Amino acid sequence: MAVTIDLSGSVAVVTGGTRGVGAGITRALLEAGAEVVTCARRPPAAPVAAAGRTARFLPVDLRDPAAVTAFFERVRDDHGRLDTLVNNAGGTPYRTLADGDAAQHARVVELNLVAPLTASLAAHRVMSRQPAGGSIVMVGSVSGTRPSPGTAAYGAAKAALENLARTMAVEWAPLVRVNTLVLGMVRTELSRLHYGDEDGIAAVGRTVPLGRLAAPADIGDACVFLASDRAAYVSGAALHVHGGGERPAFLDAATAHHP
Repeated sequence: MAVTIDLSGSVAVVTGGTRGVGAGITRALLEAGAEVVTCARRPPAAPVAAAGRTARFLPVDLRDPAAVTAFFERVRDDHGRLDTLVNNAGGTPYRTLADGDAAQHARVVELNLVAPLTASLAAHRVMSRQPAGGSIVMVGSVSGTRPSPGTAAYGAAKAALENLARTMAVEWAPLVRVNTLVLGMVRTELSRLHYGDEDGIAAVGRTVPLGRLAAPADIGDACVFLASDRAAYVSGAALHVHGGGERPAFLDAATAHHP
């Protein structure tokens, strides 16, 4: 028997859901039948669409608590409910600790930790008043599970985000489930900036046990699962979507002189 996930009738919000990983998550939720509202500070060049359906876009600055509260109230008023929040918005420039000051690093923490907390609090106020509750998905990173040179504040924020999700899962049970997706490298429209041309991207992909970078759709499929009743008993979990992780450097060093 085929296993399908049908999110028809549900409403999902994807922060930063207009490009890259966020757009992949948005498309996967649309394909599963959900109504999807995306948000960011600026509108996308083109609406995100899939399966003949289009996501709605509403502008919001996730660092403004009053604006975030108003955004989620509007989603509730316009759509009648909120079933899923995917806290995808985030990111960081490359900057070593000594090359930045405390204020610059704090802004990275604000975007990657405080903003998801702000959005989750506003979403919880809606979800906790619904008989069926809801599901919150944090988009984490392997940068939060290992040293993150050049993106230290980002890695620290992602580590804290996973811990925050586990606490939310306890405090907000049983109505609201909270989980984290721990992402590895994902191929997006910005991959060339990080990994170079196609040969460079392929070379980086070969360092992953599964032999390639993730596609945004891979992340989207995991979000669909966590949003669905198939994950009804999954809360406080960290689901690693990283293709097997990173091959330990010592293995290659140990075999380098033994052809």
